[in-house]
Amino acid sequence: MDIISNIGNDFGRDNISTSISSSLSGRYDSRIYKEIRAVYNDKTIRVYQAFNAQIADEAVAKGTFGNHFSMNRMSWIKPSFLWMMYRCGWCEKENQEHVLAIDINRECFDKAVRSAVISTYHEDSGISKEEWQKLIKESDVRVQWDPEKDVDGNNLSFRSLQLGLRGQTLYEYVNDWIVGLTDITDYVKELNIYRLEQKDITDLLPKEKVYLL
Repeated sequence: MDIISNIGNDFGRDNISTSISSSLSGRYDSRIYKEIRAVYNDKTIRVYQAFNAQIADEAVAKGTFGNHFSMNRMSWIKPSFLWMMYRCGWCEKENQEHVLAIDINRECFDKAVRSAVISTYHEDSGISKEEWQKLIKESDVRVQWDPEKDVDGNNLSFRSLQLGLRGQTLYEYVNDWIVGLTDITDYVKELNIYRLEQKDITDLLPKEKVYLL
């Protein structure tokens, strides 16, 4: 378990007995219970993204994303480690073989979340569909709430945030927001070995806490 033991104190998920919903603006779909949980400190919050080796290796070498990272499409960041595992198949899906843990400036993250537009329109969102379409067209930030997952990819009782970035906001993410990044692929693969052996990996997961804006 050398790789896991060397990851550091940020890993080892807290048992959170009280669920606290984050305060989000009227642009969000308010019908379903939502919560942001993340590894964070006073200055940074950790998000995850999965890429192929070329993009990941370049990012680790530069400390941010390089020429092989596309600036011309929406890029999604995820504070939830287990949702990232569900999305990338524990680093086994094509072009998602490497997972990066990316520590970004909290003020930048908070500003993006507050300005984000929900990715799917609902009639009870408080605005008309035409207004929503205008916001979608104009905004560089999109939010999507998907069911949080357990270690086996089963849905939990709340939804976790994904944040989509494009345009000027994506440029700022790459050039200004990132404080540090780490390729945690070996850690993910070792965790997955234990998971597939039906071992309890709860205490080895990232130490995520409820995050309030």
